[in-house]
Amino acid sequence: MEDVTAIGARIRHARRDAGITQGVLADLIGTSSRTIHAIETGTGNPSLVTVAAAANAVGLHLRATDD
Repeated sequence: MEDVTAIGARIRHARRDAGITQGVLADLIGTSSRTIHAIETGTGNPSLVTVAAAANAVGLHLRATDD
């Protein structure tokens, strides 16, 4: 679960750097601010598509590695 929390923290940081609220990010990607909160805190079970959309909207890109 550490990866989920780290991804959420990166999205939160990038969103704040962009100067947008959770509500604005939610509107940009067509979801709820509750879902953005869940992504940023590593809680709930948002879909990978939604997490990727949130990351992309704030200028981040997810990639898979085989560590």
